[in-house]
Amino acid sequence: MGKLPIYGISNFNYNTVNSELYVNTFKNHLTDHSFIEKPHRHNFYLLVLFTHGTGIHEIDFDRYNIKRGSLFMLRPGQIHNWELSDDIDGYIVFYSQETYNLHFGNKKIEDYSFYQSVKSSPELFYDEKELQDIEVYFNLMKKESESVKSKQKEAILNLLDIINIEISRKYLPVNNHKTPIYNHKINQFEKLIDLHFKSEKSPSFYASKMSITLKHLNRICKTILNKTATELITERVILEAKRLLIDQNKSISQIADELNYENYSYFAKLFKKETGNSPSEFRRNLIL
Repeated sequence: MGKLPIYGISNFNYNTVNSELYVNTFKNHLTDHSFIEKPHRHNFYLLVLFTHGTGIHEIDFDRYNIKRGSLFMLRPGQIHNWELSDDIDGYIVFYSQETYNLHFGNKKIEDYSFYQSVKSSPELFYDEKELQDIEVYFNLMKKESESVKSKQKEAILNLLDIINIEISRKYLPVNNHKTPIYNHKINQFEKLIDLHFKSEKSPSFYASKMSITLKHLNRICKTILNKTATELITERVILEAKRLLIDQNKSISQIADELNYENYSYFAKLFKKETGNSPSEFRRNLIL
């Protein structure tokens, strides 16, 4: 297939409160937009809570089982697609970073821990009691999106923030690390990797940007994630390589060039070492 589509909220035409906020039941959403079952990206944040049905949700090449109580939190740029049962239903919400951050002023959506890192799990599971509690807010948001009341947008965003707070309460005990200062540093490191990984592969570059020694950077990475700084940089490069390999119109040598590997052979060996497949084997094995 060709280059993956990148959808904006304006591509979805039901219950769009405005061009940067969308609320729907999952069943209605899928009926009107069946194209979402194929691999694609978004330029917005996405929440999905499943209340009925089963399936598979593939996010950046990792597969997650869908069942009643499954909740997914996606950041802009992630590749995902679905395999869904006929009785699938729940709630789906889209919102832009700008809309959220402008509304709340000094609070930013990217500050929530479940959106901070490429290592953050995009999945939570709610048991029956937990599901009843959080579904209330999704249902209120859906009703508000269908209303003609004043301050509709503000009400939806405030309900959305309550949902994000509830997610963070469940997410933090399971996924948060025990070293707050190191947490801040690892988040800083990952943001720098996102900005520079194509051109800068040396951990010394990032340590310098963070005004710490390479030894200290590696200590932080080992303490928080049990990985070296080099391993984190390489993982980000490989993730991007996988995303680029979906585009059949790009040759593997072009992808190596885009990732700033002048030596194609080195890139191919690195990819195979990290994934177990050569770039061409990975491309052939993609289920599209």
